[in-house]
Amino acid sequence: MSPDLPPDLPLHSWPLPYEERLDERPPTQIDLVVIHCTELPDMAMAREYGERQLYDAGTGNSGHFYIDRDGTVHVFVSPTRVANHTRGYNPRSIGIELVNTGRYPDWYDSRRQTMAEPYTEAQIRSLSTLLLTLKRDLPQLALIAGHEDLDTAKVNASDDPNQQVWRKRDPGPQFPWPRVLEESGLQRLKP
Repeated sequence: MSPDLPPDLPLHSWPLPYEERLDERPPTQIDLVVIHCTELPDMAMAREYGERQLYDAGTGNSGHFYIDRDGTVHVFVSPTRVANHTRGYNPRSIGIELVNTGRYPDWYDSRRQTMAEPYTEAQIRSLSTLLLTLKRDLPQLALIAGHEDLDTAKVNASDDPNQQVWRKRDPGPQFPWPRVLEESGLQRLKP
């Protein structure tokens, strides 16, 4: 292995039941990675949400890769398929979900908008290795963003419809942006 290539990262293939119904795309179309957190308590619930069929085509919302707290990386959707993870950016991007409680279970309660759970060292190590691997394998990949950078819509708070809260806040304030940017060599996209 060349010294500038990342070490092998074990990827656990766990395709969603509807993966084959998602649109195909060439690798050259991918220039962006979007970082998410599941805002759910564990991988089992993240999987349950990912399997939900929400659209007429029999597909749902999901990232491509899920990184559990122990650093295990699961592939829910192949990068050559368009997953539904960020409105307006899906055809050009890869979605990476980090298991983290975020604002769960009161996502839109104005009194519970703090995202206090730190990401684990194992998650960030696996993320950095995955990003280097993707950068090596996808020739156009140059950009990275947080879900919160791209989906800036507000919604009515669940506890008070006269207040508004951010629809998406992930990966949130606990995410180590300086480290990830330095280790990946990707540029942060902030429209």
